[in-house]
Amino acid sequence: MAGISGHWAFAFGVLGNIISFIVFLSPIPTFYKIYKKKSTEGYQSIPYVVALFSSMLWIYYAFLKTNTTLLITINSFGVFIEIIYVGFYLFYAPKKSRVQTVKMLMLSVVGGFGAIILVTEFLFKGAVRGQVVGWICLIFSLCVFVAPLGIVRQVIKTKSVEYMPLLLSVFLTLSAVMWFFYGLLLKDINIAAPNVLGFIFGILQIVLYVIYSKKEKAILKEQKLPEIQKPAVIVSDDNTNVNKKLPELTQEQIIDIVRLAGLLANTDKVQVATCPHGHANCGVNATANVENMPKLQTVEAS
Repeated sequence: MAGISGHWAFAFGVLGNIISFIVFLSPIPTFYKIYKKKSTEGYQSIPYVVALFSSMLWIYYAFLKTNTTLLITINSFGVFIEIIYVGFYLFYAPKKSRVQTVKMLMLSVVGGFGAIILVTEFLFKGAVRGQVVGWICLIFSLCVFVAPLGIVRQVIKTKSVEYMPLLLSVFLTLSAVMWFFYGLLLKDINIAAPNVLGFIFGILQIVLYVIYSKKEKAILKEQKLPEIQKPAVIVSDDNTNVNKKLPELTQEQIIDIVRLAGLLANTDKVQVATCPHGHANCGVNATANVENMPKLQTVEAS
């Protein structure tokens, strides 16, 4: 049974390495946006600083334990990629955010990690040292999963998911599942316990993303007004082959044109009949009838 458990632990460890590798690479679209806009905008450096510190602690813990090679491999890559992310952030961040990030690096990576190594090396020996470092790793792993809660708060406040990448939330959740079973099969509570909370927070982020992304699309759809195309009269000139758009007519002008067209049509139907029996008055009556017709106003062509 121990052999089977070891094989399953190795399998989950390999899967954990693969998914964690994707997790470490998932912020690349975020930093590509930062590169295109030449600004960090609303993005925060806290998740990357905390992830860097956590990876360093797990490497230290793995060296104090046995059969933890898979922890060393993935966290070594984590330290490498997080250093690149933090450096990239510092390059494009405004002065205030840059100063805050440098302070966090000095307090956590330099001061915190250095103090942990000194204290555990001089005050604790053997297995006790591994247990103490393991509990410290557990606490800071929880911080890694809690760090995105700042972004969750921003999503709820602004009702926008612009600064919460869905890809990162999904792979963090999958990674938490794999490392939970890895720690459970190795009977290492320091590995298994924090990933329970990681799974819960990952699901929370995914649910929030689905809710607020739908609301955001609905708001954008309501704000988008339908375009109303105004009718226009186009006259084609056969000589120049150029289409000319005439100015739009008002309702009163259209009514006048219709009346004018009706009068012209009635005038075309007037017939002059010859006078029977040679009566002289026929010509006079015909002339009078024509004179009694309504007169048309002359329209000068512009």
